[in-house]
Amino acid sequence: MSDLSNYRKSYEKSELLESNIPEDPINLFHRWFYEVEEFGGVDEVNAMTVSTIGLDGFPKARVVLLKKFNEEGFVFYTNYNSEKGKAIQQNPHICISFFWHSMERQVIIKGIAEKTSKIDSDNYFASRPDGSKLGAIVSPQSEVIPSRQFLEDKLKELEKKFEGKEIPRPENWGGFLVRPVEVEFWQGRPNRLHDRIRYQLLENYEWKIDRLSS
Repeated sequence: MSDLSNYRKSYEKSELLESNIPEDPINLFHRWFYEVEEFGGVDEVNAMTVSTIGLDGFPKARVVLLKKFNEEGFVFYTNYNSEKGKAIQQNPHICISFFWHSMERQVIIKGIAEKTSKIDSDNYFASRPDGSKLGAIVSPQSEVIPSRQFLEDKLKELEKKFEGKEIPRPENWGGFLVRPVEVEFWQGRPNRLHDRIRYQLLENYEWKIDRLSS
């Protein structure tokens, strides 16, 4: 067994205080997102972990890319027939999280997911490179396949079929909008006394703000 008990780090890069936070968590997320992007050290600042409860009853987490965020919530795209897509459609209560190690920050978001409009999905699909469009059509995501060659052969067929033509969005591919109901911001601090600020959405659509113990 590998003993990792000596893996230690002192978190000292920033702080998160009530005197310097907005009333709305989306505004704070916006600030943090672009601070991390400007600071650097993260290959894909929009990489996030999506956690769902699967059809088998087990939780499962995987990394996807955030493609848009605004006052409504957070948007990512996927195959609706994938394991992830089916899980979300059965139980839309999900969690998304970001870990930005370069600035010792985490954001954990509980929310309710819903499909984006067909127009939004069409517009985003149209913006993708042709290779990514064909990949979305080729891959029966999460399904068992006989080999890698199976996908490569299907891709070659579609490249010939759509050569010089517009590639349409598959009906089973599109976006999910995650509307947040709780957002926690975690800032690493020395001696493991981390800053944790939690926003909870109330029935009147205002946000309740609390500090949590580390």
